[in-house]
Amino acid sequence: MQSLAGMVAIVTGASRGIGAAAALALGQAGASVVLAARTLAQSEANARQIAAAGGKATAIACDVSDYAACRRLVDETTSRFGPPDVLVNNAGVIEPISMAGAADPAEWARSIEINLIGAYYAVRAVLPGMIERGHGDIINVSSGAALRPQEGWSAYCAGKAGLAMLTRSVDLEHRPAGIRVFGFQPGTTDTNMQGTIRASGINMVSRIPREQLTPVAHPARAIVYLCTPEADDLAGKEFSLRDEDFRRRIGLA
Repeated sequence: MQSLAGMVAIVTGASRGIGAAAALALGQAGASVVLAARTLAQSEANARQIAAAGGKATAIACDVSDYAACRRLVDETTSRFGPPDVLVNNAGVIEPISMAGAADPAEWARSIEINLIGAYYAVRAVLPGMIERGHGDIINVSSGAALRPQEGWSAYCAGKAGLAMLTRSVDLEHRPAGIRVFGFQPGTTDTNMQGTIRASGINMVSRIPREQLTPVAHPARAIVYLCTPEADDLAGKEFSLRDEDFRRRIGLA
């Protein structure tokens, strides 16, 4: 595993799934990790697990759809560990799973608030400090849904499509300042979100057997790799864990 000693990482949506696994992997690689989630109980337990293994970690409550909360998250991270070098923009929701013509408008808007606006708020909160220091890595956890619509997922697909353009925009504007931003698609991963999708019975993704889903340790491994100089050529791009060349690069082929 690559060493990230001396780096400080924020992971949003870190109470479970890919966020929790990524936080653990970053801690094992030597980074000091802040686990951000709307509720603290599980993210605090995850932070204790990292600390028990010899790492440095803490949990901070943060609703990414609140910009002031994202600013506080960065301030508290800086106070506890130092300014963040890495942002893993992982917080997200799949709901509402519904046809566009039947979806609840408030739920549809809330999805965009978390999946897209919340991701922007987190980026906006970390960028000034990263620009000032001349380096920073932003890993936006994207999805194939950014490029391919799925029945019943109009809100999720729209949010992830917007996130893909945010990745490209931040890269265009801030790569000269030393900022690397990645659009990382982990694929169908064995998380609680996939359980919700299976229960819906809507679209082909809901019919993928659980045993065929990717374990969360695989995208977590990829996220650690993206924090290293070896990932320079992927900055500004959307790419998938399913790509065989990328899998070879991170030792999953």
